[in-house]
Amino acid sequence: MAEAERIIGTPDTPDAAGGGKERPDSEGTLPEESGAGRPRGRRRIAVLFAVASIAYALDLISKMIVVAKLEHHPPIEIIGDWLKFEAIRNAGAAFGFGEAFTVIFTMIAAAVIVVIARLARKLYSLPWAIALGLLLGGALGNLTDRIFRAPGVFEGAVVDFIAPKHFAVFNLADSAIVCGGILIVLLSFKGLDPDGTVHKD
Repeated sequence: MAEAERIIGTPDTPDAAGGGKERPDSEGTLPEESGAGRPRGRRRIAVLFAVASIAYALDLISKMIVVAKLEHHPPIEIIGDWLKFEAIRNAGAAFGFGEAFTVIFTMIAAAVIVVIARLARKLYSLPWAIALGLLLGGALGNLTDRIFRAPGVFEGAVVDFIAPKHFAVFNLADSAIVCGGILIVLLSFKGLDPDGTVHKD
């Protein structure tokens, strides 16, 4: 919790912390080297929303195809029985966990989107922009299902279709969320914050 508060509470402006010292951006470049007048944060926000838009669009299109072509049909074998495409309606969280808490998972997805929107104001790191973009796109993809699919608003079942052998069925939104989460963990271990500062605990 302290780690999350430290990240979200990062000052909005690059010179607000560290006693006015210049600090490197995500590529290790000082403001005077990269052009202090250029809107680094705006560029990173554009990357965040570009990644989120791509992840969301791919998830939405794939689900539309699955519902139209695969639902109520036999599974399609991609790599024998090791990987299949099989349409499943999932009322739980990612990978089919917790089907009794659909509304709670919907609220969590909405909260994730709000937190990312807060972090976007302080975003100067390209890797963090990619990671948050994946999280945002994935959260929006599954949240769209929760809101618009049966059985009802905020209780909708998510469309899953990627079915590896001996593993839960999932979708592209789940994949984006997992990849974004893994990248955030790696960035945290490296000590890189969303604002581009690097710290060592």
